[in-house]
Amino acid sequence: MNLDTRADSKNVAAGFGGTIGRTPHIVLPKLSAALGRTIVGKAEFLNPGGSVKDRAAKGIVDDAEHRGALGPGGTIVEGTAGNTGIALALIGNARGYRTIICVPDDQSPEKYELLRTFGADLRIVPAAPFANPENYYHVAQRIAAQIPGAIWADQFNNIANRRAHYETTGPEIWEALGERLTAFVAACGTGGTLAGAGAALKERDPRVRVVLCDPEGSSLFCYVEAGTLDAPGDSITEGIGIKRITKNFEGAPVDDALRIDDRAMVEMAYWLLGEEGLFVGGSAALNVVGASRLARTLPEGSTVVTILCDGGERYRSRLWNAEWLRENDLVPSASGLAFL
Repeated sequence: MNLDTRADSKNVAAGFGGTIGRTPHIVLPKLSAALGRTIVGKAEFLNPGGSVKDRAAKGIVDDAEHRGALGPGGTIVEGTAGNTGIALALIGNARGYRTIICVPDDQSPEKYELLRTFGADLRIVPAAPFANPENYYHVAQRIAAQIPGAIWADQFNNIANRRAHYETTGPEIWEALGERLTAFVAACGTGGTLAGAGAALKERDPRVRVVLCDPEGSSLFCYVEAGTLDAPGDSITEGIGIKRITKNFEGAPVDDALRIDDRAMVEMAYWLLGEEGLFVGGSAALNVVGASRLARTLPEGSTVVTILCDGGERYRSRLWNAEWLRENDLVPSASGLAFL
């Protein structure tokens, strides 16, 4: 029996990969009213794998297939904080590939559980600095080199990641907001989202400001502001913040940078849930803090868009756990938006 698996309309998708992207743009009405500027969150947590990393994973796998590097029965190997691995595992299942995912041991338990549930061969390795050969990034590279027919996804330096955002995320934002758009704000994990979407938006209107928001302990704020790779402080955020310049971040059209502290990120996560009904992870909350602080410096009526990277469910044991917050002196206590 022949089955028609084509996607022949906007409402019909061909397989898991066909459901990635075209995420909604959500105006945050209470926040926008308080600031006198429109804040828009691109709801990447509504991707089928639950995060913005679905786009990069699909772009990397599509590229490897196109180049002939990944064929039937092949293996995808990656080092990740979790979300890219989750996305690769799901795409791998859909396309018949095995996945081996290396994750440092300082990530949320929920991510490990999902990876196992989705069938990934999970390798949890001790957290180590990038310069250490036992860092999860290098471990994944070595594993891939030892397996015939395997690819190392290398989300940090594989520019198929950035290209996916240049071809999808940026154009989607422009299609939704067009000339109303004043600025695009995003944190960086690999740099692919900010660089790719930012480049697409700048091509359409050079006046659109592209702004990095960086957690403490990451080098990119200092790199944009002073050209150095200093990284003072530390952060509890997962999946964002880097201490080197990746191929995906190289040449990113960044106009400015903001540094966001953990306290403001946690306060915003709880404010978004209580006031806007949005249950998101730390990176999304940090992005909204960045968008809000930037918006206050812009003329009234400006529109700022940011990325709601993933949902809060993957952080229930940490960000959304009262005991964990007490242990880290991060129990939200602000009155309204005073933390901004």
